[in-house]
Amino acid sequence: MSFRKDHVYSLKPDTNTSYVTGETEEALHNLFAEILQNGVHGFCFSLYGEGQKPGDIISEEQVRHRMEILKPHTRWIRSFSCTEGNELIPKVAKEMGIKTLVGAWLGNDPEINQREIEGLIKLAKEGLVDIAAVGNEVMYRNDLSEDELLDFINHVKAEIPNVPIGYVDAYYEFSHRPRITEACDVILCNCYPFWEGCPAESSLDYMQQMYNQAKDAANGKEVIITETGWPSQGENLKGAVPGEKSAKDYFINTQLWSSNENIPVFYFSSFDESWKVGAEGTVGAYWGIWDKHEKLKF
Repeated sequence: MSFRKDHVYSLKPDTNTSYVTGETEEALHNLFAEILQNGVHGFCFSLYGEGQKPGDIISEEQVRHRMEILKPHTRWIRSFSCTEGNELIPKVAKEMGIKTLVGAWLGNDPEINQREIEGLIKLAKEGLVDIAAVGNEVMYRNDLSEDELLDFINHVKAEIPNVPIGYVDAYYEFSHRPRITEACDVILCNCYPFWEGCPAESSLDYMQQMYNQAKDAANGKEVIITETGWPSQGENLKGAVPGEKSAKDYFINTQLWSSNENIPVFYFSSFDESWKVGAEGTVGAYWGIWDKHEKLKF
């Protein structure tokens, strides 16, 4: 994809860091619209509507409705689970010509883990999985040991040898856990300047540092940013302040950098989800590019 960026895409002196600066809100609005019109690499699929939460069974009709909204704007979709309606996400995406990064959600419940792994393998054997993610932030949450996670990764690799296999976690985990990094075909890293208290004006710099740390650990393997984003409302976290302008600017910067450097990025997230208010505070409900009513924010 290409952007008209001669007047909004600048380079900081003596760095490769790109950012939008000194532009009118109208110019930024137009650039945001152009990026969406051209299409981004990927979005994380927000499954749950108002009043819904994990554990609820989601219908194909709902999945299809949201996929129709995203279809003109993305080439890939990332899902997080293979049960409770999540298994419909790759099915519908493939029907619409969208590629899929499909995740099995692993935690501390062995029965759920087994169902998730079986679901991921089944979807892959049906040709619905372009990249398989065995677990999401399991090490970060301390839900499993490294050996337990590696057993799952190796089992899935044996069952679907023709599908690239990865594991999703915070960027620094791939430096700290070389056995997991070695087991993965592709490195799937989450990069959130906001959650580390980074001010918005330095956020692209910091996200690039996160990516480069994962890249250094990858030993030549492809590195995909599986989550990054900025909230439009909620509580501050140290120097990180939510807001619609910061969220829009971060989205624009991320997509320009992704396009220029040919780095695959799955933006978090597509739609706001109210259920995420809780451990993350109110800020958890405002990471979408579309709001909870499926209206484009910017």
